[in-house]
Amino acid sequence: MIKILAFSGSGRRDSVNKKVVAVAAKGAEEAGAQVTIVNLEDFNMPIFTEDLEAEKGMCEGGQAFKKLLIESDGFLISCPEYNSSYSALFKNSIDWASRKVGDEKVLEAFKGKVAGIMAASPGALGGMRVLVTLRMLMENIGTMVLPTQQAISKAFEKFDEDGNVTDERTEKVLKNIGKELVTTLEKLKA
Repeated sequence: MIKILAFSGSGRRDSVNKKVVAVAAKGAEEAGAQVTIVNLEDFNMPIFTEDLEAEKGMCEGGQAFKKLLIESDGFLISCPEYNSSYSALFKNSIDWASRKVGDEKVLEAFKGKVAGIMAASPGALGGMRVLVTLRMLMENIGTMVLPTQQAISKAFEKFDEDGNVTDERTEKVLKNIGKELVTTLEKLKA
């Protein structure tokens, strides 16, 4: 069975990016994958520095997140756009998970994996600019990123107060990213 880890680069409690990645995760589940959704802020990772790593080693949260990445075949990622790039929470999590511990292979959590990426914003561009930097980062660490990506504009208008998507087109395109990820991973594993 295909295993997918889904997460958002947002730490906000009522984040539209968390809602977006949850919809894509439903699409992946409908396509037959086992999906685990996590919140990056739950891993409580300090800001990465090599001095901190040398002094204290891999932080517990970083190791737990990296373990989930290693155990997954692919990722669904939705990230808010902060000044035309990804959030500090997202980058810090990736930095910790990229660190080699013991006899692990370099970038073991990312190499050979496939990701579907999305962004959501209350603005008209929907976080479109973050998708460029997000794709570049993930591909530079060995993760293939699907050509299909999605920026959800005016995202606050597309979900109800319970977090359910209310716009059929938005639901369809997000679920399709999840389904495309599963289909791609199945082809690669065959």
